[in-house]
Amino acid sequence: MDWVALITSEMEDAYRATEGLMDLVDEDKLDWVPESGENWMPTRELLRHLTNACGWCTTNFINDSWQAVMEGDGSDAPPTTVDSVAEAKAELAKDKACALEAVEQAGNETLGSKLVAAPWDPTERLLGQHVLQMVSHLSQHKAQLFYYLKLQGKPVNTFTMWGLPQPPSE
Repeated sequence: MDWVALITSEMEDAYRATEGLMDLVDEDKLDWVPESGENWMPTRELLRHLTNACGWCTTNFINDSWQAVMEGDGSDAPPTTVDSVAEAKAELAKDKACALEAVEQAGNETLGSKLVAAPWDPTERLLGQHVLQMVSHLSQHKAQLFYYLKLQGKPVNTFTMWGLPQPPSE
């Protein structure tokens, strides 16, 4: 199996779609949260979380540094909010570059043979599986941003969700 090609393709798609959704966020809505329910992240917090949901986690898996992160004083933890959409997009680009570099560095052999556990789940899985789960983590929060935008009345649809070009209108 070509783990590097599979993961890279999934990452490219998830990051492209996330960036497109970030383009739709209004600066004056950074503190917006859905009106119903509870425990929602404000938009600025969600945007920040998107910027470390995949690459930062992937790097910790590949570099086998989760234990140090979990035992640390938190000084190396990523920030929890952004001040602007531009900041979120810049940080997302850095996270993507970090993720892609880490996957390339790990290579197919390591991704397909090394067993590791996540700090939140002691079940050992292939490193490649954990990295794909981090792509899924990004995609889950991308979907959260999609619904935030939809609830704000933004013109989002399936194509925007997946970062695809809009079909021609008839």
